[in-house]
Amino acid sequence: MTELRNVQADLYRFRARVLVVALAVLCAFGLLVARLVYLQVYRHADLSEQAENNRTTIVPIVPNRGLILDRNGVVLATNYSAYTLEITPSKVDKLDETIAALAQVVEIQPRDKRRFKRLREESRNFESLPIRSRLTDAEVARFAAQRFRFPGVDIKARLFRSYPFGELGSHVVGYMGRINQTEKAEIEDSDAAGNYHGTDYIGKLGVEQSFEPQLHGTTGIERVETSAGGRAVRQLASNPATPGDSVMLSLDIHLQKLVEDMFGERRGALVALDPKTGDVLAFVSKPTFDPNLFVDGIDQESWQALNESIDKPLLNRALRGTYPPGSTYKPFMAMAALQTGTRSPTVLINDPGYFMFGGRRFGSPENERGGIMDMHRAIVESSNVYFYSLANELGVDVMHDFMKPLGFGQITGIDINGEVRGVLPSQAWKRGYFKRREQQKWFPGETISLGIGQGYNSFTMLQLAQATAVLANNGIKYKPRLVIGSQDPVRHVLQALPIEAPENLDYKPENVAIVRKALADVTKVGTSARVFAGAGYLSGGKTGTAQAVSIGKNDKYNKARMEERQRDHALYIAFAPAEDPKIALAVIVENAGWGAAAAAPIARRVFDYLLLGQYPSVEDMAAVQKGLAGAPIGKPRLASEVAGLLTAGASGLTPAAPLAAVVPAATTLNVAQAIKPAQAVAAAAPLSVLKAKQN
Repeated sequence: MTELRNVQADLYRFRARVLVVALAVLCAFGLLVARLVYLQVYRHADLSEQAENNRTTIVPIVPNRGLILDRNGVVLATNYSAYTLEITPSKVDKLDETIAALAQVVEIQPRDKRRFKRLREESRNFESLPIRSRLTDAEVARFAAQRFRFPGVDIKARLFRSYPFGELGSHVVGYMGRINQTEKAEIEDSDAAGNYHGTDYIGKLGVEQSFEPQLHGTTGIERVETSAGGRAVRQLASNPATPGDSVMLSLDIHLQKLVEDMFGERRGALVALDPKTGDVLAFVSKPTFDPNLFVDGIDQESWQALNESIDKPLLNRALRGTYPPGSTYKPFMAMAALQTGTRSPTVLINDPGYFMFGGRRFGSPENERGGIMDMHRAIVESSNVYFYSLANELGVDVMHDFMKPLGFGQITGIDINGEVRGVLPSQAWKRGYFKRREQQKWFPGETISLGIGQGYNSFTMLQLAQATAVLANNGIKYKPRLVIGSQDPVRHVLQALPIEAPENLDYKPENVAIVRKALADVTKVGTSARVFAGAGYLSGGKTGTAQAVSIGKNDKYNKARMEERQRDHALYIAFAPAEDPKIALAVIVENAGWGAAAAAPIARRVFDYLLLGQYPSVEDMAAVQKGLAGAPIGKPRLASEVAGLLTAGASGLTPAAPLAAVVPAATTLNVAQAIKPAQAVAAAAPLSVLKAKQN
């Protein structure tokens, strides 16, 4: 009986266990079915998309960058495509050995290795970095045949920027460079981050930098099917990129070349404006540099040569170089006297060749004739004494308040980045500039030198040119601008950019007439009369000579005893024609001495080019470059015939010639946007050109 009960108990336990196991299996199958239903029904769309993504890749399509053109349609910056040999360091086990092996297949120079090393230091390990650019077809074929030997190395087609004219206008056009880590972080934090996927280069200077959003375009995307090894098999879908806008500059590149050639090996700057619009006709900074050096990463030797040069070729002297204006400041001092009622034009001042103030003798150049001066003669003959005494009467703060609206010591607002303010002194400025209390006090003697453009005065050539343009335009002030139009790459229509409303400084016409008449006589009987002898037009101008270094109060300036870079700067401001100015300019030639000898001859030939269509003769150009020119010598050449001399720089390319057509603002401008090989890059040119009416 006991045994029977034990058997039944065991049977009961066995059945319970089977039931538990059956329930567990049933639950497991239930969970499996539930999971299958969840995955197959509720997650079907999501998982289907993930599965699709496992075999597809989204590839960004970098847009063609917009072109940069001068006012006549000459292409200043364009694009071409070329093959690059690139390495992804994270995919290469032995990097040095791989590079050595690659050098047996394609040519890799030491400079390529140094650039790759620098790029690797600046980039992340998983990025693809170029070890060689601009591969030939033969090199591409050799590598393709041996690609299996080099995991992590690939050939890629890249878009490169080209500057057909090399150094010409480089400070204005700017250059492209590889995005560094700081710039990459800024882009990733901006709203434009998505538009820069796949982009390795951005504008770094000039128009390339300032108009980066317009020139860059809109990045497209391409969905491709990939193999198990990650290689593209076929294209599934594509959203094409939109090319960037092309921009048209107000510059005349032929005029730009003429001015740069006239500087020769000398340093300096020139800014020429249309006083009726603010358009920049020439924007010269010498010496220049070749922006093509930066396109695919500048090598260490070239960078060191540019960065350490005593001539500072990377400095945009027209935008960022500040100088005392010297005697070119005197016409504006005269306007201040007239507008404030401080001194009438008929007041007579005796000029004995020096001005005594506070026991100190303020001298004048030895070539001044002196005598009794009214305002007209003081400007024409550049009397220092007249303007010393005027500065004393006006006072520093009155001068500051009058000069500020003219743009001296102010940001002009020109449409490229990097402009500096300079210094327009006042008592408040000095209190804020100096830290020590004893240095903050303004001394009356400091005012005297301001009257002749010395002392603390320090301005850019852009500011001086704008002030000259205001005077030439009867007190109407326009903001300087370099970009006058842009072309939509989709509709291919070039739209003229509107001119900002000008500011009226409310100068009395009779006061402006007095100063402009004196400036015209400077070119007829004054300090620049020799340079403008025989000109087929009347212009107004003012010479200037500014100290580069301070000279002791008991010392005299002696050019022969001074080092070249300590000698005075030569300046000139001018406008023409005098009766209805179409151009106003300011020019400085560093350490060149008298303005009439070095700077005024450059202005004369700019006017001859624009107003008469004349280009200097060969012997005249040589004289100007050496600072030995007066009026033009030799037979001038026709500007239209010399246009062919405008050839490309180091690239060896011949840019498209300017078109003469003048068309309405609504005319279509078809700019070739197709990526071209290097040898054909200059063929991209407008078929028709807008030359919008600005007045």
